[in-house]
Amino acid sequence: MVKLVRRLQALLALSTDEIAGKNSPTGQHSNSDPAHPQNSEEPIRMTSMQKETNNWGNEAISPEQKVNQNLITSKYVEIQLQDFVKKMRERTARQKEKLKEDDLSSPEASPKVAAPAAVPPQPEEETKKEEEHYCNMLCCKFKKVPLKEFLKKMKLPSHIDSHTDDSYVLWLLLVTIAYNWNCWLIPMRLAFPYQKPNNMKYWLIIDIICDIIYLSDMLMIQSRVEFLKGGDKIIDPKEMKEHYRTSIKFKLDLMSIIPFDVLYFIFGCNPVFRINRTLKYTSFFEFNDRLESRLNKAYIYRVIRTTGYLLFVLHLNACIYYWASDYEGIGSSKWVYDGTGNSYLRCYYWAVRTLITIGGLPEPQSTFEIIFQLLNFFSGVFVFSSLIGQMRDVIGAATAHQNHFRSCMDDSVSYMNTYSIPKLVQNRVRTWYEYTWASQKLLDESEFLKNLPLKMQLAIAIDVNFNIVTKIDLFKGCDTQMLYDILLKLKSTVFLPGDFVCKKGDIGREMYIIKQGEVQVLGGPDGKQVLVTLKTGAVFGEISLLAKGGGNRRTANVVAHGFANIFILNKKALSEILVHYPDSEKLLLKKAKLLLKQKAKPTEAPPPVKGFALLVQSKQETPKMLKALLGGSGKTSLARLLRLKKEIAAQEKDKKIEGVEYQGNEVAEKQVDGAKSKPDEAGKTEDKLKCKSTPITEGVSQPMPNAVLPRGNTKESLIITMTPSSNAEEEILTVEIKEKAQ
Repeated sequence: MVKLVRRLQALLALSTDEIAGKNSPTGQHSNSDPAHPQNSEEPIRMTSMQKETNNWGNEAISPEQKVNQNLITSKYVEIQLQDFVKKMRERTARQKEKLKEDDLSSPEASPKVAAPAAVPPQPEEETKKEEEHYCNMLCCKFKKVPLKEFLKKMKLPSHIDSHTDDSYVLWLLLVTIAYNWNCWLIPMRLAFPYQKPNNMKYWLIIDIICDIIYLSDMLMIQSRVEFLKGGDKIIDPKEMKEHYRTSIKFKLDLMSIIPFDVLYFIFGCNPVFRINRTLKYTSFFEFNDRLESRLNKAYIYRVIRTTGYLLFVLHLNACIYYWASDYEGIGSSKWVYDGTGNSYLRCYYWAVRTLITIGGLPEPQSTFEIIFQLLNFFSGVFVFSSLIGQMRDVIGAATAHQNHFRSCMDDSVSYMNTYSIPKLVQNRVRTWYEYTWASQKLLDESEFLKNLPLKMQLAIAIDVNFNIVTKIDLFKGCDTQMLYDILLKLKSTVFLPGDFVCKKGDIGREMYIIKQGEVQVLGGPDGKQVLVTLKTGAVFGEISLLAKGGGNRRTANVVAHGFANIFILNKKALSEILVHYPDSEKLLLKKAKLLLKQKAKPTEAPPPVKGFALLVQSKQETPKMLKALLGGSGKTSLARLLRLKKEIAAQEKDKKIEGVEYQGNEVAEKQVDGAKSKPDEAGKTEDKLKCKSTPITEGVSQPMPNAVLPRGNTKESLIITMTPSSNAEEEILTVEIKEKAQ
């Protein structure tokens, strides 16, 4: 479209030149380009009609009228062209919007690399507005952000979530700094002579900044903090303001900003009028709670905070000691401060030795000094013991998991020593404990997850293990919610180097997913050959979860190559899950059948040939057709056939009487009819001629009686057929006798 517009503009420019040339007095195109000068020597070729028209025009119109007419025509054409260009631009803009909305479809294939779109010309008003935002300074332009936009960016949100908003924690940090300034500096300015007229303005400036922070927190921040009412978050501005105004925090904040500083004009700049600023302690403790919930190692901050409490108590004691020394008179006795050195540092040293009861201090002399020292000792013992107890709780909470690990390991070692377990087993148990603690800092992850709600357990399991479960071929295409339920049933187990994860022939009741480490699949004649090595993310044993009818036996040994952390899914847990997902259960059963066919058990390798048997070739197996024809599958059937052949030959030599032959024919017919009516149902039918002999049992060689077979030319024909049996490995032999057609 952009190219089309450009071409139209070029054509319009040419048309305007042509129109201007036609309106010129000579009726020709004016060419002002110096590169293409007009050839004056070339004759102007004009038709007779054009000459007459020009002559008539020159006679009818005066030169002044021609100029005016040309001006009017050019203005009209210019207006029309501007309207046309404006309409084309509007049309181009509409087409671009439609293309962005995918309303148009082009039958032509889009090019691989799109041409850069032309930047539409900006209106003059917008360019003027942008230029207004720039200011010239030192021959350079600097962009100025408009005040309205700046105020929009700096606008506070309508409601603040105190539990998740990090900016709120940063604001509380600023309020905490202002609070600590007042708590630490007001007592020091009261006791020590550090606030003087020559530095008063600096103290007042910092005090005013702290007061502004207090007011901003009360008026703009705390009135926007969300709160819970009946389990629902309240974000209505009126209700949030009303909730803050009715709270104890508002009362304390209001008392902390009462301007007792006005009394400076009456009593002078005495810091005692700012003691009410220390009432804003609720923001200080709220900041501690919010910060601890966000730190990975919160116990470190607890230790620092407890140490800060101790230093603050010592700071207060130093201030009180200097005030007592000033009251008694500095340097008036050995017990008070003598006035040498840094006053704050000397008094702080005295407070440390007193509260911690180190001793070695000068004895108090007056009653005031004795009472002051007794109170100081009592308060020091109480404060110091409470801080020590708090420090012990903080450190104990930080090392609770490690203490549990040590106690479990000690109990296991004492149990093994009681029952005289071999040292090799004891060392493996110790190794398991140490590796499990070093890798995950927990002995059992399931105990940690049990304390969380089910939704949070699922959220953690999805982030940790969902990618591994979705890669399992058996579970592809199953319901996603079923996979979520499977994640909650996974149990992590650590295997030491050389541990058997599963053994060949064991009944498979679990599926294994390698979370970390490697395992080796062993096979071969001796069971020690490494067939394959499975690494992180691999899955094995999944077919045993769904196999039925004895198909859940392990087919190989799986051994941990190093330390392996493996997820285990129990078959019972999977069955409980599949009850609620019948479609997924059908899909899993189909996949299990396919995997069983693909991973069918390979035939066992023949035993190794030893000795002189290497020189003799092994005998090939008898074909099935021949087995069926012989009536058996061993050597005994062939021996019986040979023995029967010899006996038949002997009978032919001995018996040559026609009556005997005729009798033999009748007997043979009866035997053939009996063989036809009673075929062998098991597929191992033999051509048993019913002679006067006992039946031959399969697999046992028995002496064959003299069989009587028909001789001579008979009118019947013998037909032998074989049909497959119900057993695929055997066939049925059928014998029929038909009369010959004459």
